[in-house]
Amino acid sequence: MTPPAEANRFDLFAGLAANDTVPPPAVAETHLSTVFFAGSRAYKLYKPFDAGFIDARTADQRLALCRQEVELNRRFSPDVYLGVMHLSDDDGFAHDHAVVMRRLPADRRLSRLIGTGEGPDRLRDVARAVAAIHAAAPRLEAGPAAASAGADAVRANWEANFAVIEPHVGSVVPTEEFERVRTLAGRYLQGCAPLFEQRIRTGMVIDGHGDLLAEDIFCLPDGPRILDCLAFDGRLRHGDRLADLAFLVMDVERFGGMEAALSLTRWYREFSYESHPGSLAHHYVAYRANVRAKVACLRHRQGDPDAATQVADHHRRCRDHLERARVRLVLVGGTPATGKSTVATHLGQIAGWTVLRSDEIRRELEGRPADVTAERQRPPAEAFGEGRYHADAVDRVYETLLDRAVQLARLGESVVLDASWVDARRRLAARRAAAGAGAELIELHCDAPIELVRARIDERLRLGVDPSEASVEVAEAMRDRIDPWPEAARLDTRQPIERVVSEALTHAC
Repeated sequence: MTPPAEANRFDLFAGLAANDTVPPPAVAETHLSTVFFAGSRAYKLYKPFDAGFIDARTADQRLALCRQEVELNRRFSPDVYLGVMHLSDDDGFAHDHAVVMRRLPADRRLSRLIGTGEGPDRLRDVARAVAAIHAAAPRLEAGPAAASAGADAVRANWEANFAVIEPHVGSVVPTEEFERVRTLAGRYLQGCAPLFEQRIRTGMVIDGHGDLLAEDIFCLPDGPRILDCLAFDGRLRHGDRLADLAFLVMDVERFGGMEAALSLTRWYREFSYESHPGSLAHHYVAYRANVRAKVACLRHRQGDPDAATQVADHHRRCRDHLERARVRLVLVGGTPATGKSTVATHLGQIAGWTVLRSDEIRRELEGRPADVTAERQRPPAEAFGEGRYHADAVDRVYETLLDRAVQLARLGESVVLDASWVDARRRLAARRAAAGAGAELIELHCDAPIELVRARIDERLRLGVDPSEASVEVAEAMRDRIDPWPEAARLDTRQPIERVVSEALTHAC
């Protein structure tokens, strides 16, 4: 039998079997509400104050909030949200209202299970449940609701958080850390605005949960129960499905570390068929950590003695994920056979970044196959400055290289650009392109003795499997004409490749 939506009384012991142990009464408090636990029930009352983003000063306002919470949360856990109870005086006047819920076993909270032996299985169950919820959630494809996932709206949300946190800067939050967070968040939103618009166009914006937390997910034998969606403001529930998941990823990391958070993300992608650049996931996790820092600031203002520590912890996690979200254009340069392509390939594989090679783009622009083994005979080598090495032809290659890199950067992808970069004019163009895309430019200069260069060129020309067709003569001519490159970190590629790549990662990350 479906319980009534509203009532004045609820049975404290309904649903308990005769031999069940009655759990003791308890009280829990958040910045917005107080929850009383009695028997098999939980009663949630909103605090009578105006928090800025939610106004619960009057009994009528609190009643509306309770009704909305029951209605919206039944989308996620219909058998948990039982209805609204009116708290009346002797004359029958309802002076307050409460959301009535089934009381779920505290030891089945996801937050308590993450570090146990069953933690991975429960995380997988939750990932499947969240993916199913997102698949069934209303899609927001146009109008103000969809625009809530645009870069401008996300920026406004960040700024709203900053406004609450800023009074605590210098005391609870270090000033330098606060400014770094503000800078990194703004830079990402400026550069990757096309990515946010692409997500809207491809149907990734939903009316979601808005407040997925490990404390509010209970792993029961017949599946997870997900509670406490953000009911009071639809604008805060509306957004990218990845932003909805990010709240839980952030919380799982807090309880179980980075490996547990990555597992949750991986399983969610498996069940949802959702695809995204890693930088966007880190940006949204950072935003969610910033939200929790804001909430902890409110609790600090209310006198919670533990809130200051929570503010610092959440804000630090926010900064760390924004650092991981940085979009980079990495120039890996050097004259032919100095090992730049090997370094670039390893960087791309380890960091998960896209690698663009000038040699492959040159062949493409010439209308030649990318697979060099498909050519029966290699074209004759050309002198430096002639044919495919003429300045106009080289400019065309570099322009194409940078254009593609910028397009990828604006979609949140970091890119490794494998080319010689011997010309200072082309490096300047790369710096301007990176700045325009809101990306950071990393410059790495590979170098090796000429004897080793000659040996490498002879070997790869003999094998005929590398896109580079530069001869020893071309390599020597380029070495003589390379412009000074003081901005680059020099990599000595005589060393074992593992050591060279480790140095490159140190500079790039």
